[in-house]
Amino acid sequence: MTDPNHIANTGAEGRPATTSGQAAPAQRVIPPPALIAIALYLLLLAMTIVVGVVSGHGYPPLYLFFSVFFITACGGALMLFRWGWAMALAAVVLLAGYNFWIFASQHQPAALVQGSLNTVFFLYLVRPELRERLR
Repeated sequence: MTDPNHIANTGAEGRPATTSGQAAPAQRVIPPPALIAIALYLLLLAMTIVVGVVSGHGYPPLYLFFSVFFITACGGALMLFRWGWAMALAAVVLLAGYNFWIFASQHQPAALVQGSLNTVFFLYLVRPELRERLR
């Protein structure tokens, strides 16, 4: 059975009707600026890998898998998909672990900085306020 009050209070698309009887416009969801920054960071890493593989300067072709993974995570996170968030979260956790391992074994300060940056990104991505905005 349908509720007659529900039908009277909704517009043509099933959204709540405004006072004039027209359907309310769909609200556009914009990702938070920090999530945009994380997505651009992943895109930058992906492009760095592609350039490194194509130019032949130290990256094996198998690393293109990581580039595809980072680009997919970037797109999914920008569209606020839960799977994109999970991929971005996995990417920053793995990158943080890798960079801390590089720092521990080779004592490169740049790896410590990048590992710390990835840890900050991880701490932002696990915030409940961000997870509530995902689809």
